Amino acid sequence: MAAIQITNVEKRYKSLQALGGVSLSIGQGEFFGLLGPNGAGKTTLISIIAGLNRADAGKVTIHGHDVVSDYRQARRMLGVVPQELVFDPFFTVRETLRMQSGYFGLKNNDAWIDEVMFNLDLTNKADANMRALSGGMKRRVLVAQALVHKPPVIVLDEPTAGVDVELRQTLWQFIGRLNRDGHTVVLTTHYLEEAQALCNRIAMLKGGKVVALDTTAALIKRISGSSQLVVTLASGQLPDSLKPLVMHPDELLRGNTYSLRVNDFAEVEPILARLREAGAKIEDMQLQQADLEDVFIQMMGNEK
Repeated sequence: MAAIQITNVEKRYKSLQALGGVSLSIGQGEFFGLLGPNGAGKTTLISIIAGLNRADAGKVTIHGHDVVSDYRQARRMLGVVPQELVFDPFFTVRETLRMQSGYFGLKNNDAWIDEVMFNLDLTNKADANMRALSGGMKRRVLVAQALVHKPPVIVLDEPTAGVDVELRQTLWQFIGRLNRDGHTVVLTTHYLEEAQALCNRIAMLKGGKVVALDTTAALIKRISGSSQLVVTLASGQLPDSLKPLVMHPDELLRGNTYSLRVNDFAEVEPILARLREAGAKIEDMQLQQADLEDVFIQMMGNEK
């Protein structure tokens, strides 16, 4: 049974088709990335998964529980960290987490609350009022709220947007531990290096449709090639025969540095030979592994 099964989900807001028939199956224990530019439909899809919005068509289940017809059980399976900083300003951190526990009918949950606060570095803020916390600390409390009922599926919607490096490291250490313990994690982020480092499998959305779905390693290898040769020319021009290898077409218009796609090291010497034949002189050269950003750019064009 899939942790999250999404089947032909559609959602329209008047003239805007936010989701156009999205189907995904996310396995139990996966660390799954959901990527796409602003307006791609990521947050709409998460809202439908969480039962905060209803699809016009299609079906979503969480551990086999339909998010509409079996909402109560589906919601118990899920912990969601939203983008927005939503909090009650009249309670302390501990009171907030105790109330969240109560929503799920959990009593005597203080031991787990203490563990969550410790792992998110909130212990010294346990008795602080929510309105007195910094934005980063409020973000930590949102994560703690999502985890307070030990959900088997955790959805993180831009969890590190605008937060410091320390919180990112603290968060990913704890979430990584939960994932190793068997929790399914779904992440949306604009920090593509995070997605590449953390996610085993990735779906990319564009215009409300899935345009790429594969393991992270396979996406990078299949779409971007395994490496890129970054060449800066001191003089001369890139010969026409090498222009099809340029990974970022705008480089042809704006300068003398070019990222050339190479599949293995054996392709480097023929490229250098063509540059010599064209009379170009190399100022700098680096062989780099292609990354998820290259995939994203290719799939989305210049759209960020």
